[in-house]
This record gives sequence, structure tokens and C-alpha cells, in this order.
Amino acid sequence: MAEASSRPAWAEVDLGAVRGNVDALVDLCAPAAVCAVVKADGYGHGAVAVARAALEAGATWLAVAVVEEGVALRRAGITSPILVLAEPPPAAAAEAVAQQLTPTLYTSRGVEAAQAAAAVAGDGRRVPVHVKVDTGMHRVGASPADAVALAEAAHASPALELEGLWTHLAVADEPGRDDYTLGQLACFEQVRAELARRGIRPAVVHAANSAGAIAHPAARYDLVRCGIAVYGYAPSAELAGRLPLRPALSLRCRATFVRELDAGERLSYGLRYELSRRSVVATAPLGYADGVPRRLSAVGGEVLVGGRRCPLAGTVTMDQVMVDCGSEAEVAVGDEVVLLGRQGGECVSADEWAERLGTISYEVLCGIGPRVPRVYTG
Repeated sequence: MAEASSRPAWAEVDLGAVRGNVDALVDLCAPAAVCAVVKADGYGHGAVAVARAALEAGATWLAVAVVEEGVALRRAGITSPILVLAEPPPAAAAEAVAQQLTPTLYTSRGVEAAQAAAAVAGDGRRVPVHVKVDTGMHRVGASPADAVALAEAAHASPALELEGLWTHLAVADEPGRDDYTLGQLACFEQVRAELARRGIRPAVVHAANSAGAIAHPAARYDLVRCGIAVYGYAPSAELAGRLPLRPALSLRCRATFVRELDAGERLSYGLRYELSRRSVVATAPLGYADGVPRRLSAVGGEVLVGGRRCPLAGTVTMDQVMVDCGSEAEVAVGDEVVLLGRQGGECVSADEWAERLGTISYEVLCGIGPRVPRVYTG
């Protein structure tokens, strides 16, 4: 079993699962290309390793949130196209151009900064850019009318190449709200039609996130931007099972302390957990500083020990959790404790944590902290 050599806690990332998930997306979405979204350090899995695995499996693009994430991929030797999903601030435009990242633009200031950065680069190449249209998500993006003007300005610029046009779907993961998604796509089509009327036809048109790629074939266009599906999770419970996906990450550690305590003993901060019988209690070296939410113990969180589900015993602390292994348990220091993943016939998933905590698997995965070593298999 692969694990960290010093601290007995690690996140195990199965790159074979990443490749399998990307392969399934490539098959589903062809002829559209697949862009693997590796922002937030690959949703906590490790951006460089995931990027390489995704490219090996047939993804042809990568996407990041900020310029610094793209620079890290370039420094790791990755040469594929990298889309920056948010418009770089003017101060970061020169670095984006120097690293041959593809910036998203949605303001006139962004267009001007990209042009200036291309001039500073002085290598004579036209910098490819993608214009983002706000069709109803209302987070970032140009209004449809402004998007046409910005796209026209980028197209006319001798320093820029209007390579792409895109939008983002707000409720594609909610099948009961398909009318809104269809409305977004109709709005997007109006922008495309207006640009075509002006003789402007971007080569790469894209709208689909993981949910759009899975549930809305009309949204696939030339490229699909897949995040959560790359890591083995459906975008929502309603879309689970539509594509064969396998979670890539498990969160594991080894028990560092084991003792038996009598019935009636109370555990951890606040003494809120009371043993109902004499029980074996194990301490595991992962806590809320590592991404185990403090509330997890209060909402019935369980871990796996010896292939059995065991409840968290008391409040999650910063660096450790305690586990009620039961009265008959045979547990020793060094035994594996699985917080996320499989052990024996049991599994605890990020979806399970999310359901208990009232959040989504994305937040669970991205929350696994940087001091947890990532160990790669597959």
C-alpha cells in the first residue's frame, strides 16, 4: 500500500481512474474535444499529475482559474492549450501571454491588456483569446450585446486571434430546469449568429461543463469543459449513473493511538460524544486543518476500520479525529483508517460527506488541505 513516508496520513490518487473517466467523456462527447479542468490544484488531486493523465486519455485542452495555475503547468513541461477561465487582471496579462496561456476576455479593459501584452512580447504571433458571454449565470462574462462588440474588437486586432467563444451553464445539473439551460443556449446562439452575420466565426465554441456534457448534447459544440466528472463524480445526484465514473481520490491514514474506554466516558472538545458501552477508541491523524469538516462528527460521519463502518467519536479537532470502533474491535496502532474511499466491501464517498454536510462533492474534494501528501497510483 502506497503512503507517505513520514506522517501516517495521505490522499491516494488513482490516475488510472482519471484516465478511465476522461476516456468515457471522450467517447461520450465526440466529435467535441475534451478540456480537463484542473483548477484548484486539480480539485485537490494535484493539477500536474491529473493534467498529464487526462491528456494521456485523450483530453486535448486544460483549463485553470487563474494565470498562476497555468504557469505551474507550463513549468512542469505541459505544452497543451491551457484556457484561463477568468479574465486575467491587467497586471497578469503579460505573464499569460509569455506562458502561451489562452486568456478569457469579457471587458474592454481585458482586450486592451491582452493587446498590450502581445505588443510587449514582440514575437509577432497573434495571441489566441476566448470571449465569454454571460447568458444567465451572471457571475462573469460580457452581456450578449457587449460580447459581440468585444469579439469584433478582438477579431480586428492585429495582435489577437479570436479563437473561441463560450458561455457557462448555471443549472445543467438540474434536469427539472432544462428550460433555463435551453434559454441560455438560445441566447448564446443569437450571439453566434450576429457574429456570423459580421463574418466572424470563432474556431472553438464551447458551453458545456460536466453536467452539460452529460445531459445536454446540444451544448457540446466543439469543446466540453469537464471538471468534477474527470475526478469520478457526477455533477449531481440526478445525473449519477449516466456515465461510468470512478472516484480517483481516497483519504487514508493509520491509527496513531488506541485505547479501551468505559461506558459513560465522553470524548473530544465539548465532551459531546458519550460511549454507550465499553469501547475501543482509535485516534487517527487527520483533522479539520486537513479538510475533515468539524461538523462531520455532528452529522453522523463514519470512517472505515477493518472493513467496517465506525462513527467519529466526538468533535473533529484540528489535527486528529477519534473513532468509536466498538466493544469487540481488534484494532492496533498502525491499522489503516479510511475517511474517503474503499476498504473491504464498504465505501465512504465525497458524495456521502456532501449529503451529510449539506454541500457538494466539489467542496469536499477541494477542501483536502495541502499538508496531506498526495500519493499516486495507476
